Amino acid sequence: MAASLRSIVNASRSPFVRAGVASARFSSTAPKQSTLKERLAELIPVEMENVKRVRVQHGKKAFGPVQVDQLYGGMRGLPALIWDGSVLDAEEGIRFRGKSIPECQELLPKAPGGSEPLPEALFWLLVTGEIPTQEQVAGLSRDWAARAAIPEFVEEILDRCPPTLHPMSQFSLAVTALNHDSAFAKAYQDGVSKKEYWGPTFEDAMDLIAKLPNIAGRIYRNVFGDGKLPAIDPRRDYSHNLATLLGFGDDEAFVELLRLYLTIHSDHEGGNVSAHAGKLVGSALSDPFLAFGASLNGLAGPLHGLANQEVLIWLRKMQEKIGENASDEAVREYVWSTLKNGQVVPGYGHAVLRKTDPRYTAQREFALKHLPDSPLFKLVAQVYNIVPNILLEAGKAKNPWPNVDAHSGVLLSHYGLTQMQFYTVLFGVSRAFGVAAQLIWDRALGAPLERPKSYSSAAIEKMFRDRA
Repeated sequence: MAASLRSIVNASRSPFVRAGVASARFSSTAPKQSTLKERLAELIPVEMENVKRVRVQHGKKAFGPVQVDQLYGGMRGLPALIWDGSVLDAEEGIRFRGKSIPECQELLPKAPGGSEPLPEALFWLLVTGEIPTQEQVAGLSRDWAARAAIPEFVEEILDRCPPTLHPMSQFSLAVTALNHDSAFAKAYQDGVSKKEYWGPTFEDAMDLIAKLPNIAGRIYRNVFGDGKLPAIDPRRDYSHNLATLLGFGDDEAFVELLRLYLTIHSDHEGGNVSAHAGKLVGSALSDPFLAFGASLNGLAGPLHGLANQEVLIWLRKMQEKIGENASDEAVREYVWSTLKNGQVVPGYGHAVLRKTDPRYTAQREFALKHLPDSPLFKLVAQVYNIVPNILLEAGKAKNPWPNVDAHSGVLLSHYGLTQMQFYTVLFGVSRAFGVAAQLIWDRALGAPLERPKSYSSAAIEKMFRDRA
């Protein structure tokens, strides 16, 4: 099944396989300096015809057999969702609309003087499949800045939260409360046509992304600071404003890190918990605020969004035990002791990937450029050279290579953002880009309510007993 899926993914990149329609959908630049909504309106009828063509040609074909173990095993590897923004290949890693992370780093517009892609550009790519111009990205930055204010009652909700309430709980609470002003909820109540669902969904998605920095910044300042929040600067890009709200806007290296972080964490196809939760709830025609609230609640789980914290804790414990600049042998012994105590090496292995996560590589390259002498980065690099061979020897992982979480916490802590409870909030800000883009397309294409079939263990036994 994996080989057939990979062939489908590879075929979808070919200009010969998707001639005509593909050139309209995935050209390198938009044909004119249109806004994102204007360009989307042009692309929707083209994509509707493309989906019709795919379903006519392939609708009755099967991906392959479904095994009982897949039902018990978290549906791993079970083809079940349409997700347009990205596809994850076990060997290559994530591709955003067919483009690898290195290609995105090269092609997407950057801030003046910066070297990392702007998340605004990545969102444009996720929505349209096209590389935007610098002017289009600047327009998107201005649009989000203009939408950034959050309602006073949401500010009051956050200010009344006790600092002991986890930042992710506060984040989910505030995002859900934004439903009060949902354009989609109002339009649906007013009887909007199904063909027009995408318009108010787009407006909600834009409002959602735009307001997240103010929400995240308010949570951070209330829990870890003095509660005073600076204003959004309409002349600055999204990442710079977020960094400023967190208190790090004067550190250009941190701003660059945030641009990279938001870009590479934005989307990881549709099967992960946060993405799938958002798509599932959105399929009930819940507005993007309610849908993304579900995403955040999934992201808050320790098996999804807390992994980079676990990596940082593990690395610091190692440093405390064996000291800085420890020998390879000392690191090797500590790794073995972790495994022998029945624990996993955090940040290594992935449910799909079978190579080093390209998101890890992008962060490693950032560290080599900006903090090559950091003792903790040196330890991360040392672990990278040691752990895979140990995991292979121990037979503990199908994929012994590092994933994105093996590096992100180290980078954030280097610049002074040491409050690990807040890390998942940043993850949530970035994940909004991918979820929001897919919600827009789901409504534009009339995606139905999700309703997969479930079975009990007794039903499975009876099914195969009756077939015997």
